[in-house]
Order: sequence, then structure tokens, then C-alpha cells
Amino acid sequence: MKRILSILLLLFGIYYSSAQNSEVLADSYYKKGEFKKALVIYENLNKEKPYSYKYIYKLVDTHQQLEQFDEAENILVQRLAKRRNPTLIIELGYNFQLKDSIDRANVLYKEAIAYVDENPNYIYSIAKKFEDHSLLDEAISVYDKGKLLSPDKNYSIQLARIYGDQGDIEKMFENYMDYIAYRPNYLNNIKRAVSDFISENKSNENNTYLRRLLLKRIQQDPSPYWYELLSWLYVQEKAYNKSFIQEKALYKRNPESLERIIELAITALNDNDDGTSKNIFNYILETTQDASTALTAHQYILEIDTQNASSKKELTRIDEVYNTLFDEFGKSELTLPLQLAYGEFLAFHQKDTESATKFLRKSMKLNISEFQEAKVKLLLADILVLQERFNEALIFYSQIQLSLKNSTISQEARFKVAKTSYYKGDFDWAESQLKILKSSTSQLIANDALDLKLLISDNKFEDSLQTALKYYAKADLFAFQNKTDEAITLLDKILEEHQGESITDQALFKQAKLFEKKMQYDKAEANYLKIISDWKEDILADDAHYHLAELYNTHLAKPEDAKQLYEKIIFEFEDSIYFIEARKKFRMLRGDSIN
Repeated sequence: MKRILSILLLLFGIYYSSAQNSEVLADSYYKKGEFKKALVIYENLNKEKPYSYKYIYKLVDTHQQLEQFDEAENILVQRLAKRRNPTLIIELGYNFQLKDSIDRANVLYKEAIAYVDENPNYIYSIAKKFEDHSLLDEAISVYDKGKLLSPDKNYSIQLARIYGDQGDIEKMFENYMDYIAYRPNYLNNIKRAVSDFISENKSNENNTYLRRLLLKRIQQDPSPYWYELLSWLYVQEKAYNKSFIQEKALYKRNPESLERIIELAITALNDNDDGTSKNIFNYILETTQDASTALTAHQYILEIDTQNASSKKELTRIDEVYNTLFDEFGKSELTLPLQLAYGEFLAFHQKDTESATKFLRKSMKLNISEFQEAKVKLLLADILVLQERFNEALIFYSQIQLSLKNSTISQEARFKVAKTSYYKGDFDWAESQLKILKSSTSQLIANDALDLKLLISDNKFEDSLQTALKYYAKADLFAFQNKTDEAITLLDKILEEHQGESITDQALFKQAKLFEKKMQYDKAEANYLKIISDWKEDILADDAHYHLAELYNTHLAKPEDAKQLYEKIIFEFEDSIYFIEARKKFRMLRGDSIN
């Protein structure tokens, strides 16, 4: 008996596998447009499983692709004679529509929709079948019936998608909002869906629809998710101060964590909205009872003030604030991030490398972890590079590599070994380290390593003395040391003495970024235009187009010129890393409804 059962199971397995393979082959023929071959297999499969709807649909579809509408009609009529299935009725209606018998099609569509009144369980399958044939108005009418007949179920997500396909953005938003009210935990999914329809431009019609709808919802039902979504919309529009108002309202309703507000402050800071970021961090200081959160806020405020300081007096005040904080919170593992920030402040802004080194060496003696010690060593090594004490810096970097192998900080240390060797003019050793880092787990380090490697490899053979490359490395070091004027002057020397060499466009680009730092935007513009004019086939052509567009868009008030450059990136630099941002900003400047 067991043997017979085993044989039966084996035969069933062979039959099932054969049927599966046949279907895969038929589907393959269908996708390749070989409909006649697909039809033969689907007919055989339908004969083997005459009660399955699966192959009926495939048979009908294949006949329709071959414009054999009468054959498709006969199959459907025969099956419907046995049982009036509403989805098959829709198929028959659609077949009449393909034959231009619209009136007959509409009669069948109404018959199918009527089934919903008798049995609401059909709602989804009937609506889905209408959607499959792009009969969206009919699908909407089915889902609308569903709202009345099955109030315990929700079809808003399906309706939102259909209205989006129809371009009725306002109704799409309304249905997404209904779904959020039904399932608030889907908020992030809805954000992703909505993001395709809004832009940075707050005047965009779609943005206005969504903002108006959210404000109305908040008035009717002040649930947290409406504030959160409105805050998110303001972030997309870069209106960080308005987002902050919503986040405060959220926090007051549920004062458990300031994490969202901290995240907003950092987002504003990264987008160069220092004023709003500082206001948010000050609010965090006024609100928090947590020492770690307070220290984080203090550190960001000090770093914002440092970047905007324009006099020795302001730097002295910042120095005093740091020391007041150390008096209040002490020097321990808790305040180590603040200690690192202060060490960097002393070295790079106060230009007091000796005090910075002395301070950080004391930090190393604290009871801190191996990783924290590596962070201190990394900054100490950076300060040694600042002082051009390269060999001592290399010792620290190498110690980090040995103590924390394969970690991100170890890879960062290896990159700094390469960069320091490059500053020294030891290009071969730098290049050997950079080759290893091309496969770094940190994408940022990998990209930086690749850029530096290309700079070296593209320029080290043109001149046996490598004079221009050495000048460039020295200018790069000056930039690292905040000696911006000296860097610009040395790059001028390259442009005068090595005009036309392959390093010229690199020198022009580096100098343009330094001009931007000094807010000498007209000079930066001239450099970018020179690259676009004389080096349009070179590796920095797309960089020059994008950065010049940004310059026109943000500093020189030339939106039309910016728009032309963004458009050029879209059509001439499809592989550029700037392609997505350029397309987004081009469409915004053109006034498109982002969809």
C-alpha cells in the first residue's frame, strides 16, 4: 500500500512539474509576443483543468492580443452559461469594448457592479478586474459602494492610487488621509507615496492641496499624525521653522522624546539654515532634563557660532562658553564629544595647535573606550597634519588601523594616511593605499578615495618632476589649514605655469570652491565657465555645470541660467551623480507639478 501511495505521489509530482513548466513556457512566449505559440499551450492547460479560471483569463487575453475577439467571446459565453461570475462578465464586456460595442460593454459592466449589492465580498475582485483593464471610473464606483456596504473595511488606499493615475491629486490626497485615519501606522508608507507628487516649491499646486487638507484635518481632529505629516511637508519645502512649530505641538502632546526635534535641527543645519537650527537647539536646551541631550545641543550651537564668527572677539566668547560647560559638566566620557569639538575649535579656528594638543592628550587619559580613544587620536593626527608634522601624524593614523581593524574609523585612518602621503608628495604610497580603499564599506570614504586616486594617476606621469601635482597637493593642504588665500594664490601659479596640462580643470574647480568659501561668487562663476568652455569633455564637466547652476540658483539670482544648466545635465550627462538632483531642480524652476 505504501509503495502504491509513493508511486501515486511521484506521478502527481511529475504531472504538477510538467504543468508548471508548460505554463512557464507559455508565459515566456506571451511576453515575447509569440501569441500563437502561447495560445496552443494555454488551450492544452485549459483542457487539463477545465474548472480553473486561471487559464480562461490567459486564453481570452491571448485571443485578444491576436485580435481574435469572436473566439474570446465564445470562450467567455460558454463559461458564463455554467455560472454568471462577475469578473468573467467584466471580461466579456471588455471584449465587446475592444470590438467597439461600447453599449453592450456598459450593460455588462453595470451587471457586474450590481453583484456588489448582493454580495459585498465581491468588491475587491470586481474593482481589481476593472483596474486591470484601466476602467478606472468603474473601479471607483465599486469602491465607493464598498464604503457604504462594508463600513468595517477601508478601500481608501486603492482609491488614492486610482485617483493618482487619473491625475486627480486632490482626491488622491483625501483618500490617503482617510487611510491614515484608519491605519495611522501606515504614515511612513503614505509619505513615500505622496512624495512623488509634491516639490520643494511651496507654491506648487499639489503642495497647496496637501497643506490645506492637513490644516483642515487638524482643525477637525487634532491627532498627532496630522501634525507629523504637516511637519514632513514643511521639511520637503525646506520651511524648517514652520516644521518646528508642528514638532513643538507634537512634543507638547507627547513629551517623551526630543529625538524628532533634534533630527529636524540637524536637517536644517545640513541645509544651511543656521538660524532655524540654532533656535531649535536653544529650545532643546530649555526643554530637556537629560545631560547628554543638553550637551549635544550646546555642541551644535557652538559649532554654528564658530562657523559664523567673523572676529577674534566672537571666537573668545565661544572659547569662554566651552570652558563654562566643562566647569558645569566636567571632563569625562559623557563630555568627550564636546572635548573633541573644543580641540578642533582650538586648532582650526583659534590657530592654537599647542593648546589643542595638550587638551586632547588629557582627554586620552580619561576612562574611555578603545573606539573613543581612536577618535581622539584621529583628531590629534589631523592637528599634526595641520602643523605639517606628517610623520608623527602617520604614526597615530597607523595605530588606529592596527587597533580597530576593518572598522569604519580604521578605513578613515587609512584614507588619512593616503591623504597625508599625498600632501608630502609621496604619490606612489598614497595611490597604493587608495587602491585598497576603493572597496571600503563606507561609500563616502570609497568615493573620496577614488577621486584622489584619479587625481594622482591622471597627473603624475605628465611631468617627470610632478611639479604641478605637488603645487596642487600643497594648495590642498593650505585649504585644509584654512589658509584660503594662500591656496588660491598657489592654484593661480598652476594655471599660469602649467596652462593646458591635464591638472588645469582640477585647479580651476578647486579654486572655484575656495572663491565660493570667500563669497567671491563672480570669480567662482568665471572658473566654472572656463571648465565648461575648455574642458567640456573632461571628468569635471558635469561637476562644473551643477555647481555653477547652484551658484546661479542660490547666490547670483539667475534662475533662468540655472535652469538651462540643470537641463543640460539631464540631456548630456545622464550618468552623472547630479542627474536626479538636477532633474528635480530643473522641474521646480520650470514650475512643474512634480509627479
